[in-house]
Amino acid sequence: MAAAIGFLVFLQAGEPSRAADELAALTYQVAGDELRTRIVINFDREPDVSTMLLDQPHRLAIDMPKAVFAFDKKSTEPRGLVTDVRYGLIDDQRSRLIFTLKGPFAVEQLNVIKNDSSPGYRLVADFVASSDRQFAEALKTQNATTASTEGAPKGDRLAAAAPNEVSKAPKPFTVVIDPGHGGIDSGAESASGIMEKNVTLMFAQQLRDELSKFPGLRVEMTRNGDEFMRLTERVRVARQYEADLFISIHADTINRGNIRGATVYTVSDKASDAESRAMADRENRSDAVAGITFDNETPEIADILMDLTRRETHTFSLSFAKTVVKSLKKDVNMINNPHRFAGFQVLRAPDVPSVLVEIGYLSNPEDEKLMLDPAWRGHVAERLASAVGEFAGKKTAGALN
Repeated sequence: MAAAIGFLVFLQAGEPSRAADELAALTYQVAGDELRTRIVINFDREPDVSTMLLDQPHRLAIDMPKAVFAFDKKSTEPRGLVTDVRYGLIDDQRSRLIFTLKGPFAVEQLNVIKNDSSPGYRLVADFVASSDRQFAEALKTQNATTASTEGAPKGDRLAAAAPNEVSKAPKPFTVVIDPGHGGIDSGAESASGIMEKNVTLMFAQQLRDELSKFPGLRVEMTRNGDEFMRLTERVRVARQYEADLFISIHADTINRGNIRGATVYTVSDKASDAESRAMADRENRSDAVAGITFDNETPEIADILMDLTRRETHTFSLSFAKTVVKSLKKDVNMINNPHRFAGFQVLRAPDVPSVLVEIGYLSNPEDEKLMLDPAWRGHVAERLASAVGEFAGKKTAGALN
């Protein structure tokens, strides 16, 4: 398979040379984010397509009869899950499109549909972020059935890649730690110039080290250095690792300098209080710092992010939040009503129990001093890790209410 890709002859967009009987790929459109992306390609006639998953990196190849590609080059720029689009001939009779994606994915649907109000046909493909295990299983299934999906009927292509088809292989309890902010998005800043992105990374690293002491526990980070990450990219990473728990770490500021202490947040469309709502609004604007706006072309994707938090996942999130509060309250200062909730976008993975832990407020000098103390961070990390261990034990044993 890899050898065939090497024979691609890439065409220059906007300069099609076409025989009368050749297929024409006229336009390319993409919309979505790092969790779900839709691609629409318009053809002058019905294309007979076949598909093939490829790894290292994660890719989808779509083969079709010899075609000329007239895409506007700007339309193929990276967006959502798709980082690269390549197209061209693989021999005298066939052409190929190759999509490179940010990580493991599944093809939720791939259909060729006759246009209703204009001549021609369109290919519609929906990519959804999946896990490393699910993608590996899909490749294994594909390779066991002639190494491609080429012979499958149009309506069944890529069915082997669907997440619900994957066998439930045993896996360790997995925790993904998310140090808030990073890169150009520095987050909150104290009066003395301490940046939230640095505090959250230092604490997350100590929490990772504490969690690594638990046998059988897998620990991953959304970022290990000072890099910018979109909110949906953080959620995608959690799904890639099939996280059993997602913990986002923050150290915000608030316009009331006397407020201090740790807070644990879970997701809700209705905020528990005005301060929580304001904090969620600030955090949800993090992408705008890098000039990224939410995708207005596909409101259905926003609906998915806002509405598909599964009931069981939300129950687990609430249960873990209570466990964290119980563990921290023993000897860590917390604000009044330490379990709060608001509409945090980063907590909206539909299948990953998620909490946001505010370890303190950089707007409070006492909190700031503590958060810069490695010994204090280590102690709080140990208490939080203890809560994770208790939650993991109960969840594994099926003892959560």
